[in-house]
Amino acid sequence: MVNILFLNPPFLPGFSRASRSPAVTKGGTLYFPIWLAYATGAAEQAGHAVRLIDCAASAYSLQDLFSVLGSWQPELVVIDTSTPSILHDVQVVEKIKARFPKTFTLLVGSHPSALPRESIALSAAVDGAALGEYDATVPDLADALEKGRELQEVPGLAYRQGETIFRNARRPLLEALDPLPFVSEVYAKHLRVADYFFAAANYPLVQIMTGRGCPHRCFFCVYPQVFHSRRYRVRSAGNVVDELAFIQRNLPDVREVGFEDDCFTASPNHVRQICQEILARGMRIKWYCNVRGDVHPDLLRLMKQAGCRLVTVGFESGHQKILDGMGKHAKLEKYEKFVRDAKNAGLMVHGCMMVGNPGDTRETVAISYAFATRANCDSMQFYPLFVYPGTEAYDWALTNNYLKTTDFTQWLTPDGNHNCILDTPTLSAREIVELCDHYLKKYHLRPRYILMKLWQALCHPTEGYRTLLSAKTFFLHLLRHRSGSAADD
Repeated sequence: MVNILFLNPPFLPGFSRASRSPAVTKGGTLYFPIWLAYATGAAEQAGHAVRLIDCAASAYSLQDLFSVLGSWQPELVVIDTSTPSILHDVQVVEKIKARFPKTFTLLVGSHPSALPRESIALSAAVDGAALGEYDATVPDLADALEKGRELQEVPGLAYRQGETIFRNARRPLLEALDPLPFVSEVYAKHLRVADYFFAAANYPLVQIMTGRGCPHRCFFCVYPQVFHSRRYRVRSAGNVVDELAFIQRNLPDVREVGFEDDCFTASPNHVRQICQEILARGMRIKWYCNVRGDVHPDLLRLMKQAGCRLVTVGFESGHQKILDGMGKHAKLEKYEKFVRDAKNAGLMVHGCMMVGNPGDTRETVAISYAFATRANCDSMQFYPLFVYPGTEAYDWALTNNYLKTTDFTQWLTPDGNHNCILDTPTLSAREIVELCDHYLKKYHLRPRYILMKLWQALCHPTEGYRTLLSAKTFFLHLLRHRSGSAADD
């Protein structure tokens, strides 16, 4: 048995390291450390002594962490990291190594998966990095450390040996997902559910996965390209609904469940089976999911019947040529039909639009905004294209010299918000940010939109309360942005 510490290390207050685009978000979103939690459960299932500590959620400093650990000595420390926090996280590793010199330190996440050698080389205190999914890699590494096996026998591991860094073959993808412990059970044992928040969902919530990977080929999406692969693997419907039943029994305060698959509807038959199982058991539970903008209306209606409240969809652009250029393989007419079908089914729609895509100009972004107003979703994000190592988008930006910097700390502003580091031939980084802020404000301050939200609040008071909380955050952001702009001038 090995003592294993799974750590979401301290950084900026409210830094959502597990988000697909890690940052301190303007809406206050803080994701569960979902992959750390899955690996924690897998290691515990394998017989190891585990602790999962989320310093970001608990507002722990490094000294707080050491105080919480007390006399407990970790022999393996698994540290989640991300592109914008990697340099800071390595400094944390150095302090952990100074405190526990005999411990093996392992970096995990999409950044070390994409750049394992580079991540290990940042400091002699970093012993290794996991490549992709690490649920099985961590117990295998722990077993190797305990029994003195050669580390070259551990697939999915890059590691330091003296002055040399070795990289083993990637571990085969997990095919059987049902044997994994429920991630919500790990949350219940190790975390405080009330510490986490997603502005579009009812609070408190939990976030789980029904499958891994995504078959679509969006050139910017980091998890399918770096972490899980583009092959979608799913849990059985019965296993998923068993977890929903666990949540209802053991986390009774939870008001919504988020299915955080990259694309929950990648397998319509899988979605259908889950919905039918929920209905067959007579369960009443609210949930949201991430979808592609092409779901059949019959499936949308079934999802609504089974408790789905909200679908989050990445439109990314309202201009067909721009969509084609980023590998979306989506058609605008299908987007427009999808929004009508979702609304007719009684589902709320949260849309996402990106600015700075290949070929984007002020004119194409204006066309995207016009599409957004026609869709008139319940909420709409406008954000810059974020590029991360290991993705086609990063390679595109790097090859064409569009990156303003390769200093990963610059992926964030000083206060931890997303920063735009792309200067394209048609839009500068400053223009991209200005367009996002302009259209975000313009969209949500439209009279038609405000009337829609007022009517929604009258018909559904709980949604009205959630909208009020979101609006408060939104207007505080506008005030901060305005005062910041005045100070800059």
